[in-house]
Amino acid sequence: MSKNHVFWCSHCLNMSTRPRITFDERGWCNACQWMEEKKTMDWAPRQQELCDLLAQHRSKTGNFDCLVPVSGGKDGSYVAYTLKHKYKMNPLTVTIRPALSLEIGDKNLSSFIQSGFNHIHVSTNPLILKKLNHYGFLEQGFPYWGWLVAISTAVIRTALNFKIPLIFYGEDGEAEYGGSSEIKNRASVDINYMKRVYLENGHEKVLNKLQYKNDIKESDLLFFKFPEDHEVSLSGLFYTHWSYFEPWDSYRNYVLAKEKCGLAEKDEGNSGTFTNFAQNDQALYALHAYLMYLKFGFGRATQDAGIEIRRGAMTRDQAINLVKIYDNAYPHEFIELYLDYYQMTKDEFDTVLDKFANKSLFEKIDNIWQPKFKVGQAII
Repeated sequence: MSKNHVFWCSHCLNMSTRPRITFDERGWCNACQWMEEKKTMDWAPRQQELCDLLAQHRSKTGNFDCLVPVSGGKDGSYVAYTLKHKYKMNPLTVTIRPALSLEIGDKNLSSFIQSGFNHIHVSTNPLILKKLNHYGFLEQGFPYWGWLVAISTAVIRTALNFKIPLIFYGEDGEAEYGGSSEIKNRASVDINYMKRVYLENGHEKVLNKLQYKNDIKESDLLFFKFPEDHEVSLSGLFYTHWSYFEPWDSYRNYVLAKEKCGLAEKDEGNSGTFTNFAQNDQALYALHAYLMYLKFGFGRATQDAGIEIRRGAMTRDQAINLVKIYDNAYPHEFIELYLDYYQMTKDEFDTVLDKFANKSLFEKIDNIWQPKFKVGQAII
């Protein structure tokens, strides 16, 4: 197929523009292929692998024996709760504070902690975080680039400081939602993979450039840098995703987090989608989702619809109707917050959006980018 051929997964609505995504001869994306494969997998060997891993690290002295990054949302809550109550582990939970937290997210995090967890809130230097986020927005179209880095780097730093060699993240988003299938059959994740895939090979280059341009000290960046290889090797760090060990189900996670950890959803739907119970921790996620839409042609509603299709709760036709309604969502709700945070005028802000809009997919009408495509209909 021509590299300019844009099409949608024939089972869900993942687009061929999604980074690292692959399709089979049926036109099914790798996320749908993985969904299909999971239904007939024998999960017993992976469950045994999990039990062996936990037995190896379970503390006999009352120390923390694993670390779980959490935001107060459904997925981290599910993983932490399951480790503590089903597998009798003693997890330390960690939150990397986002730049523009939302009230409902703050309440959910408090409810999660109050449900019975040890917790550390890591607040990176907000002035440095703002510089990293500002650069990420202007130069890469990632409005919370600094925070995106820190949810890997600062989490690992915290684990090393507490001598905890076992870190559990939630799902491998590449396999579950569309992207690389490289680690779907591998329990451990190494730092080189995080740099290459999660941070798209730009981590050191961006930090070095920012130090040079903004007179940022080396010590200011400790929470934003990965440890050296020898530090990781000596610690025996094992970094993994819970979704490797059992079938991942974000709705099941939501139900458990609501029942056991006090998770509350918004009264109305979230910006850019039809759901109200996910990604409620920070205001910058709405901008991240809108920039994703302008770059690649799919937004938050497409991602949520794909999850619902793959779990059998929605048809593809229903999803198409919802995506048409919700995906193109300019972040009006938070615009004043963004302008104040980035210290921009509205025109300057919109100029950044224009820079990242895919002109092959969008045209500007009445100052808003509108799609040239029809959802689900391939374009050459």
